[in-house]
Amino acid sequence: MNDFDTRQRAVVFGYHNVGVRCLKVLLAGGVDVALVVTHEDSASENIWFESVISLCQAEGIPYITPADARSPELLAQVQAIAPDLMFSFYYRHMLPAELLAVAPAFNMHGSLLPEFRGRAPVNWAVLHGATVTGATLHEMTVKPDAGAIVSQMEVPILPDDTAHEVFGKVQVAAEQALWRVLPSLLDGTAPRLHNDLSKGGYFSGRKPEDGRIDWSQPAQQVYNLHRAVAPPYPGAFTDINGVRYVIQRARLNGNFGNVISLSLPPGLTVVDNCIFGVCGDGRMLTISSLTADGDPITAEQLQARLAA
Repeated sequence: MNDFDTRQRAVVFGYHNVGVRCLKVLLAGGVDVALVVTHEDSASENIWFESVISLCQAEGIPYITPADARSPELLAQVQAIAPDLMFSFYYRHMLPAELLAVAPAFNMHGSLLPEFRGRAPVNWAVLHGATVTGATLHEMTVKPDAGAIVSQMEVPILPDDTAHEVFGKVQVAAEQALWRVLPSLLDGTAPRLHNDLSKGGYFSGRKPEDGRIDWSQPAQQVYNLHRAVAPPYPGAFTDINGVRYVIQRARLNGNFGNVISLSLPPGLTVVDNCIFGVCGDGRMLTISSLTADGDPITAEQLQARLAA
């Protein structure tokens, strides 16, 4: 792209798969990545994603893992680098105004802004039954996900896609959105499209407890919850007699005849040696994999427990 002596210098805040893929795009595009700010993996989290630190080590890129993005030390370090651009790719901390003032900054968000602003955008999109989502590169402002849109790429959400499957599509969309606009970002001609905050909505982070199933809800809503939090996320769950049952795999099916006439109450049940989740509208989820306090449980075992 540019000669070495004139290529633009960047500081990258990044984590997760999107951090890895977008950092690779910058390197392939000839950007001088002077520093990467990332996170140490948490021992309490299921780390199913790629490592930004491993990429930095492989590429010889300096990296740091500050606990606080608002620290004066971090600000001084970034100011000393005097980057031409800054990028945030799934970095988990908000960047303060003082840091954003150092250089033009751009964030990659996992939705089609202004839809699903805030935390866990892919999970929220699946939970709400969205049929499309994508990735958006936008200017960073102190207000999250509010800056002008620079590039977007759309992907479909199929009826049975889990959030993990959709995230796989979104990380490719993020790579494409950045690759497509990077030359114009570097020469200063990238578009700035209005991010209409009167549309869409802002969503907060999700906790494992948010996966608790309300079996009185319609089956589509319960199924969307399962899809939104299915492994490697913590999973949709229900508690029975002090035991936590977590759905690992399930599909939404039809009515299976007149469920009401079978007098099946909402919740887990076993019919013909198959596990089902009966929902408030009489429709059921077919559950092909279920755990009880972390261990796999068969239909026969569940039936014995439910009958006890």
